Amino acid sequence: MSSETLQDKADLKARQESMRAIKEAFEKIVKQISEGEEPTLVIKKRTLSNTIYDPKRKLLLLGNQKLVRKLFDESEVRPFMQTVLMARIIYEALKNNEYPTIRDIFYRGKHTLPHVSPRDKFKNTWEEQKESDAVLRDVEVLTNKLREEMLILSKEKGKVVGDMRLRSGNDIIDLSKMGHGAYAIESTPDLIEFVDFNADYVLVVEKDAVFQQLHRHGFWRKNKVILVTSAGQPDRATRRFVRRLNEELKLPVYILADSDPYGFYIYSVFKIGSITLSYESERLATPKARFLGVTMSDVFGDDVPLGEIHLTPEEAKQSNPDKLRKEKKERFLKALKELGYKGKLTKEPFMTSEERRNFIIKAKEKDLERAVELVGDKVYRSFVGEQLKTTRSGKKSVKRSPGYQWFQDPKWIKEIGIFFLTHSKLEIEAMASKGLKFLADDYLPRKIETNDWLD
Repeated sequence: MSSETLQDKADLKARQESMRAIKEAFEKIVKQISEGEEPTLVIKKRTLSNTIYDPKRKLLLLGNQKLVRKLFDESEVRPFMQTVLMARIIYEALKNNEYPTIRDIFYRGKHTLPHVSPRDKFKNTWEEQKESDAVLRDVEVLTNKLREEMLILSKEKGKVVGDMRLRSGNDIIDLSKMGHGAYAIESTPDLIEFVDFNADYVLVVEKDAVFQQLHRHGFWRKNKVILVTSAGQPDRATRRFVRRLNEELKLPVYILADSDPYGFYIYSVFKIGSITLSYESERLATPKARFLGVTMSDVFGDDVPLGEIHLTPEEAKQSNPDKLRKEKKERFLKALKELGYKGKLTKEPFMTSEERRNFIIKAKEKDLERAVELVGDKVYRSFVGEQLKTTRSGKKSVKRSPGYQWFQDPKWIKEIGIFFLTHSKLEIEAMASKGLKFLADDYLPRKIETNDWLD
């Protein structure tokens, strides 16, 4: 049987559209040469300064700043060559019905440059994988095509299970008949066709182990859920797949992650996008995603017990540590009000004080730094009364960050304020340690039924 027979229509269509996009983007160079002009590429800058948050659309987007790469510019000739080389490699792979990986592309393009002198800094077309990856992202920007749409493969990471049928290639796959396993979300999620489903919402679980527990418990079947795991920081395919579930099937999306700044950031990547891939947020991010938990108020409630307010070793040695804890709590409440929080502080915790003693992990300096990156050093100073001083670089320095605008919502400020107050974090597994039935039959359903989530 020929490769043409095995190929499905979605695959062929993706190839044709990607080849057309590459041709249109680079035909301009041919025209410039034929008209006696200097070959030039104009690409939007993929930099932090050119990344803009759109509060109405709740997306990180690429701004309008551009860089110009000219063939006859000594400082730009190598990046110019790399971009054209990358486009050629991808175009040829599409034309030859191939499915290269990002590692394949690195090796296909890596070779020694001719006429290199001992004084030249660069000897090869590209030296490392991260260099060719950056060039690939430039081609994505130029063509307005995701690498997944250009049928470039990467390691599969995300998994999904639920009452759903989808078509991948020429096969229909029933996600409700995966046994104890799950369907690995393929590197080319746009080639998947949703055939039918019976679900009320999507639950994305950060931890693969918790995903497996919920799957074996039958959570998705009992609650009519499409259950997804990102297995940590989400890859592009998982993000795109979740976006399609929300956008095309109109299913609400909830994120379940650790109660710490890193778990909060994973939610942010799903919802808002990332700075590195801001040029593709419109296709990868899910602006309507909701953070279901685990929140700090799930752990402590809104009224943090005095005995669980963090004191440094020096503060604990003072003659009246309880007085100091009261002062910290008063500062916390005052800061909440000043930072715009207007809700009632009446939420009860899901954990007892004894369970917290058993399950809580004390935050480290890197966790505090990450939290400051999320909400900003001004918010930290409002809660703590001083700037965060770090020593991770080997010398004391002040951690400064303007924070991310979407984390400066008063509800998020309250949650991260509790983190600053307690210096505590909690993994999802701790909720499961209370009993899998508690997590699956009490905590998750109750959170959704009562709309106890963050937007």
